[in-house]
Amino acid sequence: MIRIISEPVRIAAHGSPPKQIEEFVGRLSSDTRRVSLARMNSPAGWGEPGQTPEFDELTLVLRGAVVVESSAGTQRVTAGQAVIASAGSWVRYSTPEPEGAEYIAVCLPAFAPDLVHRDPG
Repeated sequence: MIRIISEPVRIAAHGSPPKQIEEFVGRLSSDTRRVSLARMNSPAGWGEPGQTPEFDELTLVLRGAVVVESSAGTQRVTAGQAVIASAGSWVRYSTPEPEGAEYIAVCLPAFAPDLVHRDPG
């Protein structure tokens, strides 16, 4: 079976200032639980609380840079690079640079709020 996703579902994002999340494949857009695929447009200065998700998250940066903090340190991931954050690992994402970032996020299994386990506060 082939299924065309004509347009994404826009999802409210955590963190500030607000970023735009467009889910093309996932629990909300296609009732898919095995994987989610979303495009993120993140403004300069965006950041979110740390999290310890129950899913692997693969991030491909298309434009700008995403800063990824983990227990192993902090990495700057730039356009054309990707990063994998494994399930059960603490991670925090931000886009502190002036141009912000556009990136694709793939979550295995699909993203769900109850699987994120964000830090309190």
